[in-house]
Amino acid sequence: MKEIKNQKLTGERALFFARDLHIEDCVFFDGESPLKHSRNVELINSSFEWKYPLWYSENIRVEDCSLTETARAGIWYTHNITIKNTVIHAPKTFRRASNITLENVELTNAAETFWNCRNVKLYGVKALGGDYLAMNCEDMEIDGLNLVGNYAFDGAKNIVIRNSTLMTKDAFWNSENITVYDSVISGEYLGWNARNLTLINCTIESLQGLCYIDNLVMKNCKAVNTTLAFEYSTVDADIDGKIDSVLNPTGGTIAADEIGELILQKDKIDPTKTVVIIRKDKNV
Repeated sequence: MKEIKNQKLTGERALFFARDLHIEDCVFFDGESPLKHSRNVELINSSFEWKYPLWYSENIRVEDCSLTETARAGIWYTHNITIKNTVIHAPKTFRRASNITLENVELTNAAETFWNCRNVKLYGVKALGGDYLAMNCEDMEIDGLNLVGNYAFDGAKNIVIRNSTLMTKDAFWNSENITVYDSVISGEYLGWNARNLTLINCTIESLQGLCYIDNLVMKNCKAVNTTLAFEYSTVDADIDGKIDSVLNPTGGTIAADEIGELILQKDKIDPTKTVVIIRKDKNV
């Protein structure tokens, strides 16, 4: 590999169509699209300070780097990229990209990030301001995500999340085949219009959450401060503790230690299609 070290690179398309480069201790100071259409590039301890740094690129490794806020829309249409120990201050960083791995990465302005991406792995990622994170993403593997930002995973498919904290209103809307393990999810209107949403060993807090879901499964979960849950959802829910209120599920089984208010309106749903088990009353 050719090496480029200790340089300040300026101008539009500074290293356009780069091939087989090791770039270290460099600053991409200004000029759009410095590494557009690049292939087989390693970036170590370097920074991007202007727009569109990695578009239409392939086989990229980024480590101990930074993207400033002005490096907006930084990584689009790029395939096979690994990023480690890096801080990304710019929004809209990933779009229509695939085979992405992030390890120990901080996204300080994660709005509209990971849109229409495929085959994404996130390990130890912190995402702040992450409104509409991962919209229409497919095939994601996530462990240790700390997310603050609303409307996450809208329209996403085939995702497994572990050991994460998601502070996000309207998460998982219109999603399909989502499984979450050992995580905390807090936000209004969780999961509306989802299909095949599974929560295992999770703590949920949601106003009018978990509604309009086709095949909701909850195993050993807690529903803290969760009200008007399960409206028009088919449910297999095992809740450790109390649910404040349940409204008009369309079918399945709900087991909990206590339900503060159970609302089953015969003019809107068929109550016989849902089995409700209150363990506290039955001493189970």
